[in-house]
Amino acid sequence: MNLFEELKWRGLIKDVSNEELAKKLLNDEKITFYCGFDPTADSLTIGHLVQIMRLRFLEQYGHQPIVLIGGGTGLIGDPSGRSSERKLLTLEETLANANKIKTQFKKYLPNAIYVNNYDWLSKINVIEFLRDYGKHFTVNYMLAKDTVATRLEGGISFTEFSYMIIQALDWLHLYKHYNCKLQFGGSEQWGNITAGLELIRKILGDNTEVLGLSSPLLTKADGKKFGKSESGNLWLDENRTSAYALYQYFINTQDKDVINYLKMLTLLSKEEIEVLEQKVINEPELREAQKVLGREIVTFVHGQEAYENALRITEILFNGEVSQLTSNEIEDALSDVFVGEISDNINIVVLLVQTNITSSKREAKELVESNAISVNGNRVNDINYLVTKTNAINHEYTVIRRGKKKYYLIKHI
Repeated sequence: MNLFEELKWRGLIKDVSNEELAKKLLNDEKITFYCGFDPTADSLTIGHLVQIMRLRFLEQYGHQPIVLIGGGTGLIGDPSGRSSERKLLTLEETLANANKIKTQFKKYLPNAIYVNNYDWLSKINVIEFLRDYGKHFTVNYMLAKDTVATRLEGGISFTEFSYMIIQALDWLHLYKHYNCKLQFGGSEQWGNITAGLELIRKILGDNTEVLGLSSPLLTKADGKKFGKSESGNLWLDENRTSAYALYQYFINTQDKDVINYLKMLTLLSKEEIEVLEQKVINEPELREAQKVLGREIVTFVHGQEAYENALRITEILFNGEVSQLTSNEIEDALSDVFVGEISDNINIVVLLVQTNITSSKREAKELVESNAISVNGNRVNDINYLVTKTNAINHEYTVIRRGKKKYYLIKHI
């Protein structure tokens, strides 16, 4: 299977500007290619992993990746996929975010070429922008782009309207300086990608070999946005989303999503994924595909040690032996189920009601008396039991377990 066929099989290609040229450049040549990332936050999210993996696939086949970090475009705001104007960041915020994202990327792509488009966009004056580049785009052409058309009713600023021209300048710059023949991004970037094709051909000639590709947005089977947990974005920065939280997200993937995620988010071979696909069909209760997915992603993003620690925490919580966890591990594992702080000793029934673990004292008493409540890994069936700081894990946390799976975290202050 050649590279173009593999990308198609993995579901990593949606739009292609020229399929014959794509096959030629990807399968028969070694080219320089790029993907851009605007530093709108100080960390990438798990949603960026699709493009990171595609960068890795092309690199494995001998192509040279350029990672463009949009210190310049990040100051403007991409209208793609948005229904309203983006809040503009300051130059200091944008450049600080860009440096952090570059550091993140280097873990995954140490041999890539890294560029920041602020370096060249900041040197273009307004007259040069309008005369040398703006004249190549008609307003009708720009209005026809989906990213603009969907914003017309609610309004779009000239700043965001101009974004596609500015991104087109990036590709022209990279073509001139690095002979960069290919740009790819998510499907919401297709209008910006084709604007780059348009500018290069108008300035350098119709026969210039440049290729645009897009990948479909990765969503869940129910159509919901991929990469969102109940608490919000899943970040690639472990200080913002722990390895344990990342592992839990993927190990709980539905059967109908897991093979698609394995194709798009891991470097596993076609043969390995097809074996796991059969196991989903024949032995779904083992959830082996989900376990492999969690292992591959956490190991890729955070390393083997972080994966092993996430697995250890998972097994401890499954067995209810929470007293074996450190305070930091408890924070990582249960931050999403934090229900409150207490400063005094408190009766277990009162605590359950006060923290909304139960809806009433009656329900609380029934759960306690039926052995359905555990405190720090120990069953409690006495309705007069006192939760104290002395008995807390590391004198800091009390972990309540309701039934077999529901955990709640309480901090002693």
